[in-house]
Amino acid sequence: MTLKCDKCNKDAIIYQKYSGMHLCRKHFIEDVERKIKLTIRKHYSIKRNETIAVGLSGGKDSSTTLYILHRIFGMRPDIKLVGISIDEGIEGYRPQTIESAKKLTDELGIELIVKSFREEYGKTMDDIAPMQREKGACSYCGVLRKSLLNKTALEIGATRLAIGHNLDDEAQTILLNHLKGDVSRMVRLAPPKELEGLVLRMKPLRQIPEKEVALYAYLHDLPLGFGGCPYAHEAMRKEIRTLLNDFEVRHPGTKYALLSGFDKISGILGREFPQEGLSNCSICGQACTADICQACKLLGKSK
Repeated sequence: MTLKCDKCNKDAIIYQKYSGMHLCRKHFIEDVERKIKLTIRKHYSIKRNETIAVGLSGGKDSSTTLYILHRIFGMRPDIKLVGISIDEGIEGYRPQTIESAKKLTDELGIELIVKSFREEYGKTMDDIAPMQREKGACSYCGVLRKSLLNKTALEIGATRLAIGHNLDDEAQTILLNHLKGDVSRMVRLAPPKELEGLVLRMKPLRQIPEKEVALYAYLHDLPLGFGGCPYAHEAMRKEIRTLLNDFEVRHPGTKYALLSGFDKISGILGREFPQEGLSNCSICGQACTADICQACKLLGKSK
Protein backbone atom coordinates (compact mmCIF):
# COMPACT_ATOMS: atom_id res chain seq x y z
CA MET A 1 0.00 0.00 0.00
CA THR A 2 1.38 3.41 -1.00
CA LEU A 3 1.56 5.91 1.85
CA LYS A 4 -0.19 9.23 1.31
CA CYS A 5 1.01 12.75 2.02
CA ASP A 6 -0.22 14.05 5.39
CA LYS A 7 -1.11 17.38 3.75
CA CYS A 8 -2.97 16.09 0.71
CA ASN A 9 -4.03 12.80 -0.88
CA LYS A 10 -1.05 12.39 -3.22
CA ASP A 11 1.57 9.68 -2.86
CA ALA A 12 4.28 10.49 -0.31
CA ILE A 13 7.91 10.47 -1.44
CA ILE A 14 9.50 10.92 1.99
CA TYR A 15 8.86 10.19 5.64
CA GLN A 16 10.41 12.73 8.00
CA LYS A 17 11.00 10.61 11.08
CA TYR A 18 11.89 13.65 13.20
CA SER A 19 8.57 15.39 12.38
CA GLY A 20 6.37 12.32 11.88
CA MET A 21 5.24 13.68 8.50
CA HIS A 22 4.77 11.89 5.16
CA LEU A 23 5.15 14.41 2.34
CA CYS A 24 4.48 14.32 -1.39
CA ARG A 25 6.80 15.96 -3.91
CA LYS A 26 5.00 19.32 -3.80
CA HIS A 27 4.80 19.58 -0.03
CA PHE A 28 8.35 18.29 0.48
CA ILE A 29 9.73 21.01 -1.82
CA GLU A 30 7.58 23.62 -0.06
CA ASP A 31 8.87 22.42 3.33
CA VAL A 32 12.52 22.69 2.29
CA GLU A 33 12.10 26.12 0.71
CA ARG A 34 10.08 27.42 3.67
CA LYS A 35 12.85 26.45 6.11
CA ILE A 36 15.51 28.07 3.93
CA LYS A 37 13.57 31.33 3.55
CA LEU A 38 12.99 31.41 7.33
CA THR A 39 16.71 30.84 7.96
CA ILE A 40 17.64 33.71 5.64
CA ARG A 41 15.10 36.09 7.24
CA LYS A 42 16.11 35.13 10.79
CA HIS A 43 19.89 35.09 10.49
CA TYR A 44 21.03 36.98 7.40
CA SER A 45 18.67 39.87 6.58
CA ILE A 46 19.56 40.46 2.93
CA LYS A 47 19.39 44.16 2.07
CA ARG A 48 19.11 46.00 -1.23
CA ASN A 49 22.04 46.15 -3.66
CA GLU A 50 23.92 43.15 -2.26
CA THR A 51 26.30 40.87 -4.14
CA ILE A 52 26.08 37.29 -2.89
CA ALA A 53 29.02 35.06 -3.74
CA VAL A 54 28.25 31.34 -3.54
CA GLY A 55 31.00 28.84 -2.82
CA LEU A 56 30.17 26.33 -5.54
CA SER A 57 31.93 22.97 -5.35
CA GLY A 58 29.54 21.38 -7.84
CA GLY A 59 28.11 18.88 -5.35
CA LYS A 60 24.53 18.60 -4.11
CA ASP A 61 24.79 21.06 -1.20
CA SER A 62 26.42 24.00 -2.96
CA SER A 63 24.37 23.42 -6.13
CA THR A 64 21.14 23.43 -4.12
CA THR A 65 22.28 26.60 -2.32
CA LEU A 66 22.88 28.43 -5.60
CA TYR A 67 19.67 27.10 -7.16
CA ILE A 68 17.47 28.20 -4.26
CA LEU A 69 19.14 31.59 -3.89
CA HIS A 70 18.47 32.07 -7.61
CA ARG A 71 14.82 31.12 -7.07
CA ILE A 72 14.52 33.61 -4.20
CA PHE A 73 16.60 36.53 -5.51
CA GLY A 74 17.04 35.82 -9.24
CA MET A 75 14.31 38.26 -10.32
CA ARG A 76 15.61 41.12 -8.16
CA PRO A 77 17.75 43.50 -10.26
CA ASP A 78 19.43 44.87 -7.12
CA ILE A 79 20.77 41.46 -6.02
CA LYS A 80 23.70 39.89 -7.87
CA LEU A 81 24.67 36.22 -7.54
CA VAL A 82 28.18 35.01 -8.44
CA GLY A 83 29.52 31.46 -8.18
CA ILE A 84 33.06 30.83 -6.93
CA SER A 85 34.60 27.38 -7.44
CA ILE A 86 37.91 26.39 -5.88
CA ASP A 87 40.02 23.77 -7.65
CA GLU A 88 42.12 22.25 -4.88
CA GLY A 89 43.91 20.00 -7.33
CA ILE A 90 42.54 16.57 -6.43
CA GLU A 91 42.86 14.37 -9.49
CA GLY A 92 39.86 12.20 -10.30
CA TYR A 93 37.59 14.14 -7.95
CA ARG A 94 37.53 17.91 -8.37
CA PRO A 95 37.60 18.24 -12.22
CA GLN A 96 34.18 16.54 -12.54
CA THR A 97 32.56 18.75 -9.91
CA ILE A 98 33.97 21.90 -11.52
CA GLU A 99 32.33 20.82 -14.78
CA SER A 100 29.02 20.38 -12.92
CA ALA A 101 29.40 23.88 -11.47
CA LYS A 102 30.01 25.35 -14.94
CA LYS A 103 26.96 23.54 -16.35
CA LEU A 104 24.67 24.79 -13.56
CA THR A 105 25.83 28.41 -13.70
CA ASP A 106 25.44 28.39 -17.49
CA GLU A 107 21.85 27.12 -17.14
CA LEU A 108 21.01 29.78 -14.52
CA GLY A 109 22.83 32.58 -16.33
CA ILE A 110 25.15 33.23 -13.39
CA GLU A 111 28.83 34.19 -13.60
CA LEU A 112 31.28 31.54 -12.36
CA ILE A 113 34.79 32.35 -11.16
CA VAL A 114 37.22 29.43 -10.85
CA LYS A 115 40.34 29.77 -8.68
CA SER A 116 42.95 27.09 -8.05
CA PHE A 117 45.36 26.18 -5.26
CA ARG A 118 48.12 25.82 -7.85
CA GLU A 119 47.74 29.40 -9.09
CA GLU A 120 47.30 30.89 -5.61
CA TYR A 121 49.62 28.77 -3.47
CA GLY A 122 51.89 27.05 -5.98
CA LYS A 123 50.76 23.65 -4.63
CA THR A 124 47.78 21.36 -5.06
CA MET A 125 46.23 19.07 -2.46
CA ASP A 126 47.76 16.16 -4.37
CA ASP A 127 51.15 17.84 -3.76
CA ILE A 128 50.42 18.50 -0.08
CA ALA A 129 48.92 15.11 0.86
CA PRO A 130 52.13 13.03 0.53
CA MET A 131 54.19 15.59 2.49
CA GLN A 132 55.23 15.02 6.09
CA ARG A 133 52.74 17.09 8.09
CA GLU A 134 51.31 17.41 11.59
CA LYS A 135 47.70 18.03 10.57
CA GLY A 136 45.31 16.00 8.42
CA ALA A 137 44.77 16.77 4.76
CA CYS A 138 41.30 18.17 5.51
CA SER A 139 42.81 20.79 7.83
CA TYR A 140 45.06 22.05 5.04
CA CYS A 141 42.30 21.93 2.44
CA GLY A 142 39.72 23.63 4.66
CA VAL A 143 41.97 26.52 5.70
CA LEU A 144 43.36 27.15 2.20
CA ARG A 145 39.95 26.88 0.53
CA LYS A 146 38.30 29.20 3.06
CA SER A 147 41.06 31.78 2.63
CA LEU A 148 40.87 31.70 -1.17
CA LEU A 149 37.06 31.90 -1.14
CA ASN A 150 37.17 34.96 1.11
CA LYS A 151 39.91 36.63 -0.96
CA THR A 152 37.98 36.07 -4.19
CA ALA A 153 34.71 37.31 -2.67
CA LEU A 154 36.49 40.47 -1.51
CA GLU A 155 37.96 41.03 -4.98
CA ILE A 156 34.52 41.02 -6.61
CA GLY A 157 33.00 43.27 -3.93
CA ALA A 158 30.70 40.59 -2.49
CA THR A 159 28.74 41.53 0.62
CA ARG A 160 27.87 37.91 1.46
CA LEU A 161 29.53 34.55 0.96
CA ALA A 162 27.00 31.69 0.90
CA ILE A 163 28.23 28.17 1.61
CA GLY A 164 26.33 24.90 1.38
CA HIS A 165 26.59 23.66 4.96
CA ASN A 166 23.50 21.57 5.76
CA LEU A 167 22.04 20.48 9.12
CA ASP A 168 24.35 17.46 9.30
CA ASP A 169 27.42 19.65 8.73
CA GLU A 170 26.36 22.12 11.41
CA ALA A 171 25.51 19.43 13.99
CA GLN A 172 28.81 17.63 13.30
CA THR A 173 30.79 20.85 13.72
CA ILE A 174 29.02 21.74 16.98
CA LEU A 175 29.67 18.30 18.49
CA LEU A 176 33.24 18.23 17.16
CA ASN A 177 34.03 21.57 18.79
CA HIS A 178 32.47 20.39 22.07
CA LEU A 179 34.63 17.27 22.07
CA LYS A 180 37.75 19.32 21.33
CA GLY A 181 36.82 22.04 23.83
CA ASP A 182 37.35 24.59 21.08
CA VAL A 183 35.32 27.57 22.32
CA SER A 184 36.78 30.05 19.82
CA ARG A 185 35.53 27.96 16.91
CA MET A 186 32.14 27.60 18.60
CA VAL A 187 31.88 31.40 18.77
CA ARG A 188 32.61 31.64 15.04
CA LEU A 189 29.62 29.38 14.35
CA ALA A 190 27.27 31.98 15.81
CA PRO A 191 25.35 34.39 13.54
CA PRO A 192 27.97 36.42 11.65
CA LYS A 193 29.21 39.88 12.61
CA GLU A 194 30.80 42.36 10.26
CA LEU A 195 34.58 42.25 10.50
CA GLU A 196 36.79 44.22 8.16
CA GLY A 197 38.55 41.92 5.72
CA LEU A 198 36.06 39.07 6.07
CA VAL A 199 33.00 38.71 3.86
CA LEU A 200 29.88 37.90 5.89
CA ARG A 201 29.07 34.19 5.62
CA MET A 202 25.60 32.75 5.24
CA LYS A 203 24.39 29.15 5.43
CA PRO A 204 20.91 28.89 3.90
CA LEU A 205 20.79 25.08 4.26
CA ARG A 206 21.67 24.90 7.97
CA GLN A 207 18.15 23.66 8.84
CA ILE A 208 17.95 21.04 6.08
CA PRO A 209 19.12 17.44 6.73
CA GLU A 210 21.67 16.13 4.23
CA LYS A 211 19.34 13.41 2.93
CA GLU A 212 16.66 16.02 2.21
CA VAL A 213 19.17 18.21 0.38
CA ALA A 214 20.04 15.18 -1.76
CA LEU A 215 16.35 14.47 -2.49
CA TYR A 216 15.67 18.13 -3.34
CA ALA A 217 18.68 18.13 -5.69
CA TYR A 218 17.49 14.90 -7.32
CA LEU A 219 13.96 16.25 -7.85
CA HIS A 220 15.38 19.35 -9.57
CA ASP A 221 17.98 17.49 -11.62
CA LEU A 222 20.85 19.18 -9.79
CA PRO A 223 24.32 17.62 -9.40
CA LEU A 224 24.47 14.98 -6.68
CA GLY A 225 28.27 14.72 -6.47
CA PHE A 226 30.84 12.18 -7.48
CA GLY A 227 31.58 10.28 -4.29
CA GLY A 228 33.68 11.37 -1.35
CA CYS A 229 37.01 13.14 -1.39
CA PRO A 230 39.90 10.61 -1.34
CA TYR A 231 41.45 12.39 1.66
CA ALA A 232 38.30 12.52 3.81
CA HIS A 233 39.24 9.34 5.73
CA GLU A 234 41.86 11.31 7.68
CA ALA A 235 39.32 13.60 9.33
CA MET A 236 37.86 13.12 12.83
CA ARG A 237 34.61 14.45 11.35
CA LYS A 238 34.01 11.06 9.71
CA GLU A 239 33.72 9.43 13.15
CA ILE A 240 31.43 12.22 14.36
CA ARG A 241 29.26 11.78 11.27
CA THR A 242 28.83 8.05 11.95
CA LEU A 243 28.08 8.69 15.63
CA LEU A 244 25.45 11.35 14.90
CA ASN A 245 23.77 9.31 12.16
CA ASP A 246 23.45 6.40 14.60
CA PHE A 247 21.91 8.68 17.25
CA GLU A 248 19.53 10.17 14.67
CA VAL A 249 18.24 6.71 13.72
CA ARG A 250 17.61 5.77 17.35
CA HIS A 251 16.61 9.26 18.54
CA PRO A 252 15.04 11.23 15.66
CA GLY A 253 15.61 14.96 15.97
CA THR A 254 19.09 14.71 17.54
CA LYS A 255 20.69 16.90 14.87
CA TYR A 256 18.00 19.55 15.13
CA ALA A 257 18.35 19.49 18.93
CA LEU A 258 22.11 20.09 18.71
CA LEU A 259 21.61 23.06 16.39
CA SER A 260 18.71 24.50 18.39
CA GLY A 261 20.65 24.21 21.65
CA PHE A 262 23.67 25.91 20.14
CA ASP A 263 21.56 28.75 18.74
CA LYS A 264 20.16 29.37 22.23
CA ILE A 265 23.61 29.73 23.83
CA SER A 266 25.45 31.38 20.93
CA GLY A 267 24.66 34.89 22.15
CA ILE A 268 26.06 34.09 25.60
CA LEU A 269 29.18 32.57 24.06
CA GLY A 270 29.70 35.67 21.95
CA ARG A 271 29.53 37.94 25.02
CA GLU A 272 31.75 35.78 27.23
CA PHE A 273 34.29 35.00 24.52
CA PRO A 274 34.27 37.96 22.10
CA GLN A 275 36.01 37.44 18.78
CA GLU A 276 39.51 38.85 18.61
CA GLY A 277 40.15 41.92 16.52
CA LEU A 278 41.56 41.30 13.07
CA SER A 279 44.81 42.48 11.55
CA ASN A 280 46.40 41.77 8.17
CA CYS A 281 48.73 38.85 7.61
CA SER A 282 52.27 40.22 7.26
CA ILE A 283 52.90 37.81 4.36
CA CYS A 284 49.77 37.62 2.20
CA GLY A 285 47.73 40.54 3.58
CA GLN A 286 44.62 38.50 4.36
CA ALA A 287 42.62 39.27 7.51
CA CYS A 288 43.65 37.16 10.51
CA THR A 289 43.96 37.24 14.29
CA ALA A 290 47.76 36.89 14.41
CA ASP A 291 50.78 38.32 12.64
CA ILE A 292 50.71 35.45 10.13
CA CYS A 293 47.49 33.83 8.91
CA GLN A 294 46.81 30.12 9.28
CA ALA A 295 47.10 29.52 5.54
CA CYS A 296 50.63 30.92 5.41
CA LYS A 297 51.57 28.97 8.55
CA LEU A 298 50.39 25.70 7.04
CA LEU A 299 52.30 26.41 3.84
CA GLY A 300 55.45 27.08 5.84
CA LYS A 301 55.79 30.66 4.64
CA SER A 302 57.86 33.11 6.65
CA LYS A 303 58.82 36.76 6.43
